[in-house]
Amino acid sequence: MRSAGFRRTRRASAAAVVTALALTALASCGTSSSGDGNDDSGGGSSDPSAPLDPKAKVTLSIDCMPPAAKAAELREWNEDVRTFNKKYPNVRINGKSTPGQCLEPPRFTAMLKGKSQPDVFYAYFTDLQQVLDNDGAEDISAYVNDTSVPALKDIQPQVLDVARKDGKLYALPTSNYTMGLMINRKLFTQAGLNPDTPPSTWEEVRAASKKIAALGKGIAGFGEYSAGNNGGWHFTAAQYGLGGDVVDASGKKAAFNDDKGRQVLQQLHDMRWEDDSMGRTQLLKWGDLQKQIATDKLGMFLAAPDDITYMVQQLGAKYENFGMGPMPGAEGTLFGGNNYMVKKGSSPDKIKAAVAWLNFQNLTPKAGQFDWGRRKADNLPVGLPQPNFFLGASKAADDAERVANATMPVENFKAFMDNPVQGKAEPPKAQEIYKILDNAMSAVLTNEDAEIDKLLDTAEQQVNQVLANQ
Repeated sequence: MRSAGFRRTRRASAAAVVTALALTALASCGTSSSGDGNDDSGGGSSDPSAPLDPKAKVTLSIDCMPPAAKAAELREWNEDVRTFNKKYPNVRINGKSTPGQCLEPPRFTAMLKGKSQPDVFYAYFTDLQQVLDNDGAEDISAYVNDTSVPALKDIQPQVLDVARKDGKLYALPTSNYTMGLMINRKLFTQAGLNPDTPPSTWEEVRAASKKIAALGKGIAGFGEYSAGNNGGWHFTAAQYGLGGDVVDASGKKAAFNDDKGRQVLQQLHDMRWEDDSMGRTQLLKWGDLQKQIATDKLGMFLAAPDDITYMVQQLGAKYENFGMGPMPGAEGTLFGGNNYMVKKGSSPDKIKAAVAWLNFQNLTPKAGQFDWGRRKADNLPVGLPQPNFFLGASKAADDAERVANATMPVENFKAFMDNPVQGKAEPPKAQEIYKILDNAMSAVLTNEDAEIDKLLDTAEQQVNQVLANQ
């Protein structure tokens, strides 16, 4: 559990984690073709800027291939392998279905320390430093150019920047997200609010929360996390929304003990105790708010768009019941995502093959993960505003295909899409900081007499100590 609310775990959902672990016990390693990933006979040019020679013989082991339980996703993966092999017939893709590794941070860490990662391995945006500390990834800078990744110029700079260290590129993205305000459209309508124009300021959030809570029947207007490091994660998102920060530019000092940090905590305190619009049950963690809003017991919470997929696929909700607006305050928002890295020590041909595969499956509009027509035919969700790391012509092409093949009302996300907010990466030592900030979040939501200044002072001291030990 880590990295922007542990996206690896969140994307699969808590229920899916249990399923994944069960699958691990039955078949910890499935493959889309035979081979152990080590029989790389090469044969191509050693020039890193040159494209992969189709005659070069390479075997790539790649983790996070969809498990058998995800039949449609696995079928698409295998189709992509076959299509890729039409151009590169001598590249053997050895897919590894290792759900525990892709879902559980401790296994990821153990993999790095044991040097047992596949040739191409999945990671969070915030995993970079951990990977480099374990000398785990190749510098792929010289291999990534407009020829090997034609859409390179259309990828948002910040999405690539999080994969860089000291000017060197170590990963290519597979997905990203920015956080906003998730709403229950049904409750908005019942409360006399317009679901097409979600609140855009915290004052509007508070007013809407009171109206929704006034519906009674145990309905809360606004929900918030305060346990499992999730409270600190959401404090960070809200702080960004107000234009604040959690760590200063040097990365060595806390930056949240200010008027903005006080506003975040005071707002929650007042909604909880003065308005009674947040419900009586607190100390919530990921999964709790999703269940509440999916069962029409919650009007709003901060979230990323893929929460909707979880609520529909795992909790039986309907896409049309949800909408999204930008992060309240709109001065910034937390962004994160996932990428793939190439194992340290890989040969030039193996790196080229990895870049070619990642480009085809993850970075080409109308192909691989962006083949929205295929996803619709396979009854997979189409229409969520993510992944959304393209700009320019690539974005225009992808947006048009996404809308044309949508399996959900994309107009419900119009406020979110039409009002993009600049994303900011998570702070260093994110999970350690989030754990500390959980205490401040839980205090204002469970103790009416909580002293906000003291909470921030204590958190600041503790975070400074964590940052001093980097």
